[in-house]
Order: sequence, then C-alpha cells, then structure tokens
Amino acid sequence: MTLLRSRHPLRDPDSRDPAVMQRRGWWLVVIGFLLPGSAQVLAGNRRLGRVGLAATLTLLTLLVIAAILWSVWRTALLTVVGNSVGLLVVEVLLVAYAVLWLVLGFDTLRLARLRKVEGGARAGIAALAILATVAPAALAGYGATVVDASRGLVSNLFDFAGPAVEPIDGRYTFLLLGGDAGDDRVGLRADSMTVVTVNADTGAATMIGVPRNLRNAPFSEGSPMWGPWPDGFDCASSDCYLNGTYTYGEANPELYPDAVANGSSPGIEATRDAIEGVTGLELQFFVLVDMHGFEDLVDALGGLELEVTSRVPIAIEGGPVEAWIEPGLQRMDGYHALWYARSRAGSSDYERMERQRQVQEAIIAQFTPQTLLTKYAELSAAGQDMVQTDIPQSMIGGLSELALKTRDLPITNLELVPPQVDTGDPDFAEIQAMVQASLAAADAQLPPTDAPSDTPQP
Repeated sequence: MTLLRSRHPLRDPDSRDPAVMQRRGWWLVVIGFLLPGSAQVLAGNRRLGRVGLAATLTLLTLLVIAAILWSVWRTALLTVVGNSVGLLVVEVLLVAYAVLWLVLGFDTLRLARLRKVEGGARAGIAALAILATVAPAALAGYGATVVDASRGLVSNLFDFAGPAVEPIDGRYTFLLLGGDAGDDRVGLRADSMTVVTVNADTGAATMIGVPRNLRNAPFSEGSPMWGPWPDGFDCASSDCYLNGTYTYGEANPELYPDAVANGSSPGIEATRDAIEGVTGLELQFFVLVDMHGFEDLVDALGGLELEVTSRVPIAIEGGPVEAWIEPGLQRMDGYHALWYARSRAGSSDYERMERQRQVQEAIIAQFTPQTLLTKYAELSAAGQDMVQTDIPQSMIGGLSELALKTRDLPITNLELVPPQVDTGDPDFAEIQAMVQASLAAADAQLPPTDAPSDTPQP
C-alpha cells in the first residue's frame, strides 16, 4: 500500500521514468492554465491551490453576472463600473488576480520538475508554461491600466456626489461648448456652441448649432443676467455677440456665486442662460471642450481624415498666412485639425461652423473599439486635459446606454444661421419653433424641413 501511494502520477511520480515525467509536466501546465490553482491542489501546496481555485471561480462568477447584466440590464452594469469607486474595485481585482496568476504559473513550472524531463519536451513544457503564465497576467495588467485610466478620467471629469436627474419632457439636453483661448484674443470665448438633445427612450438625437455672432439673446426673469440685460444681451459692440456672454459672466462672478462650487463657472452659466433663452430648451448639462486640448485628442486618435472642399488658411484674423490646408482628402494631425476647425481668416462664421461640425463627426466616427483598445490611455489623458462638465458620475451608466442607442440612429442637424435666421435681429419665437420642428423630426427620423441644407453665406 505504501508503494502504491508513493507512485501517485501527479503528486509523487516515479521520477526515474522520463515518459511519466513528461506526461506529468504537460498535464500540470495545461490544467494549471485552464483552471488556475488545480495544479497546486493535485501536486503541490493545497492551500495555495485552494486560494487560486477560489479566486478563479469568483472571477468567473463575476464575469457571468456581468454578461447577464449586459444582456438584460446594461444600465445597471454600466452604473456599477462607470463610477470611480466601482472602477477602483475592478482595478484592484485585476491587479490582485494578475499577481496571483504569476505566482501560480511559476509555481506550476516548479512543480513540473523539468530536470527530470528529457529531450525537446523539456523546452516545450517550459515555453508553454511561461506563455500560459505571462500572457494572461500581461492581459490582466493591461486591463488594470485601462481601468486606471478610466478611473482617472471619471474622477477628474464627473462629479461624484452629484445626483442623477430625470429627463425633461422626455429628453436629456446638453450644451456643448468649444472654448477658444487662441493667441489672437484675450481670455477664453465659447466660440463653438451646440445644443445636443436626446430622446431618453429612443436615443434619437438633435444637434442645434448656435452661431457665436447672434445678438440680443434673451434671458428669463429667473436668470441672474436678467438684471443687467432685461431687454436681451445687446449693445453697440461685438462684445455683445452671444459668445460674449461667457466673457461677461467671467468678468462678473457675483452673478453666479455658486457656479465654481457646482463644477461650473460664471461664464458657462451665463452662456447657458443665454442659449436657453434662444432655443427655449432647458440645458441640463454642459460640456466645455478646450480647443487646444483638442490637439492632443486628435493626435491620440492618430489624426483625422477630412474632405477639404476649399483652401483654409493657418492664420490669426488679420495676420499673415503661415500655411494653407489644401482641398482634397486630408489626414490631419491635431495642429492642422484645430486650425481647420477654428480658422476665421477669409471665411464666414457659418463656414467655420460647418467645418467644426465636420470635425466633430470625424472624431465620433474614429472612436472605434479598436482605437479605444489600443490608445485608451492616451485618449483618457487627452480627455482630462480638454474637457470640463457637470455630468454626475451617477448618470454615466444611463447616459452610456442611451449613447449606444444614439449611435444606431441618424442625427438630426439644425443650424440657426442665415437665411433662416437673421443673426443681427433674430426672431426668437421663430427660432424656437424651428427647434421644436427639428425635435419632432428627430423622433420621427425625418429630415427637419426648416434646417438649411447648405452652408449659407452671410
């Protein structure tokens, strides 16, 4: 009986038989890879093996639960992993399992007793053991890196304590601002202003382009801007263009004393109030994009492919032309894409709005799963440098789910530009009727009848 027990093929093999040791080595490596911890339970430290098996079964259980939630309740899953706490838990689990996998893998290689294996099988078993140990651990380590970048992005951009809010009239509405603090101006101005409103049930989205040079933006009596501007934001100078509300708010922070504490700024809040008056929509959230941080985003994406229809100068307004962006299909880096979006020299504001919309669509198109997997850390770092928002972390899951619906639908576009809109003397009742018509068209997935089909000239 003692002899039989001493010849257990895995725990106490006959080390004098090369064939037995070779089969044993292959078996330990394969079962250790397929079910980490099993090699230790069968042939080594059972306590370590039980830890490995428990960790593996726990991970598999969590993956099954995640797959089920993805299929039947995706919002809940995205909410759990879409906040800084949930991401920290996932990161810790990935790092811990990667370390445990390395420990189990190299311990399995020790248990294989390669010195007792003869011929080429020794090198084969060693190579398979190292590959089966390092590759999964490296994959888990990369996953932890991606999660860490996501956690940094979520923590820096989104308010952890902010409560979730319900849609208004069945819609979530966002103010997207492109902040331009270029060398040709003092301070920042929100030169690119787009309202994005999304049907909370279907994901049907409408993008409303609001020109920077719109005059006499009205304010409601509840707005802090009503006091100094009861008849609308209008004066004799260009400082009273719509984008000047940002500068005015920043220069008069007492109008919005709680803005910074709420993750916003007086300039953003003044602009939000103005655009609410223009469109008749309540803007629940803002997203401010720093156009210079935009360069890093485009470079992280590997550049943008854009069809240029006419020459665009790289020049500040009134200054010399440094270079030209020529017509044709162009692959632009961040520097050239930024100039393509912001250049005003020799072109109208409305042409520039059209170029900005083209760049926005190109960025959306290039956010593919392959790009995210290979360049996520760079994209996350660029996002932290270029974006400010008041969207709370508690809404990331629901809004992410809604975004997946939106991607499958055409986006309805409305530009509030001439000849439909007289930017110098706008009819706001007519503008708001155009907005409502576009929202209805988006819900019906029909093109809005009042939206201009071509970029007009001033």
